[in-house]
Amino acid sequence: MKLAISSLFAVTLSAASLSAGAATMRTDLLGEPVQSAPVERTIVTALAGRTIDIAGGTKWVNVKHGEVIRFVSNGREFTWYFDGVSQPRPFDMAEIAPAGFVEHGVKVYVSLGDDALI
Repeated sequence: MKLAISSLFAVTLSAASLSAGAATMRTDLLGEPVQSAPVERTIVTALAGRTIDIAGGTKWVNVKHGEVIRFVSNGREFTWYFDGVSQPRPFDMAEIAPAGFVEHGVKVYVSLGDDALI
């Protein structure tokens, strides 16, 4: 009897931990679980193709799909790999930049990359 109660407790605890883990999983815009970056992306992200300085007067930046860009502003920097779904409209850099990276709005325009099939 004691063994059955211990087994039941272990199964209940396992189920509870699995459901708690599922509740904290991040999802993408389509509700799918977020996948960790593949090894290829991790390697490419470390090698920025170019650097863009963001000054006080910068209102927009132009990048291409597939580019790896290093952004620099006020002694801070971050690198972004533009490999996501194409953006038909510009978006605000604050959506991808670390908190406090820019104090003003900077629009990011993503054009088709060199490998785009037209």
